[in-house]
Amino acid sequence: QVQLVESGGGLVQAGGSLRLSCAASGRTFSNYAMGWFRQAPGKEREFVAVISTTGGTTYYADSVKGRFTISRDNAKNTVYLQMNSLKPEDTAVYYCAAPKGSGRVLYTTQNGYDYWGQGTQVTVSS
Repeated sequence: QVQLVESGGGLVQAGGSLRLSCAASGRTFSNYAMGWFRQAPGKEREFVAVISTTGGTTYYADSVKGRFTISRDNAKNTVYLQMNSLKPEDTAVYYCAAPKGSGRVLYTTQNGYDYWGQGTQVTVSS
């Protein structure tokens, strides 16, 4: 069992920036790809970004490409999501997730992940 704790959410104005953090414990962090997802009220949880074990490969949802950056610091067992040029439609609860299996596959759907954090609220005002 892996434990994930997100932090860094809050209220920001449109066009602003925010950096989310996800601290992991319970297993060898560097052996697993890590993902970020988000869920707005009344909507399904959607993929945001994923990063490979070493940080060498990343994938982003089209809606955030060019604005968000996923990164990781394996020495700190932490994955980050830097969010720039925020829009009201980015408002959601953001979750970090650890995948099932070997941890080497970069899944872009929820079913690829077994472990989830508690979520952190991001609200973007217009």
